[in-house]
Amino acid sequence: MKILVIDDEPQIRRALRVGLEQNNYQVFLAASGEEGLDLAASRMPDLIILDLAMPGKSGFDVCKELREWTKTPVIVLSVRDREEDKIKALDMGADDYLTKPFGIGELLARARAVMRRQAPDDEQEQSTFTCANLKVDFAHRRVYLSNEEIHLTPKEYDLLRYMTTNADRVLTHRQLLSKVWGPEYENDSHTLRVHIANLRNKIEEHPERPYFIHTETRVGYRFRTDQVENHKETEPIGT
Repeated sequence: MKILVIDDEPQIRRALRVGLEQNNYQVFLAASGEEGLDLAASRMPDLIILDLAMPGKSGFDVCKELREWTKTPVIVLSVRDREEDKIKALDMGADDYLTKPFGIGELLARARAVMRRQAPDDEQEQSTFTCANLKVDFAHRRVYLSNEEIHLTPKEYDLLRYMTTNADRVLTHRQLLSKVWGPEYENDSHTLRVHIANLRNKIEEHPERPYFIHTETRVGYRFRTDQVENHKETEPIGT
């Protein structure tokens, strides 16, 4: 698999190249947004790792331009743990984000998650979604938990459908509200919180410790198909 790293910090690029190549990825490096866009077009990577804070063309600009012509997954890197930056990047089309410093193990886990969503076009229209003891039958709008059908309201089902068809992806509050309720509801965070709580009560074994619907604090939610693996790292990247 080919990975393009776009970051203006030489030490970050070197560390990522070493870590990724040790895990059998082919790596291309770009030191600026402009160079990154050129390499994205010429090398056609399978995944792009993109720093947000760069001089010249910022990561936000690069992400916006990429989404005009490619669906290649993008994981953004941010030196600051600012919700505003994360939300803006995700709304522009990024698939996930990591805050510096981070471990190569966590990056690899995120990379595997976003790549799992990149099914061929003829596989996109799947008829069912299954994860652990949860099954969603898209064709008949039915949901089963441990083979027992559970009742969801129409909006609860629409919310679950959108989250499962974007499994492992961070979805902002605005994205969820716009896609499920409509653009006029983009700022109605109370409605979203209520429906998330109701959905958790119906599909989670322990709603107070949800397995499926994970909260991304002040950003949005992520429907997780597995638990993030623990990795021991000797030196975090980006310190």
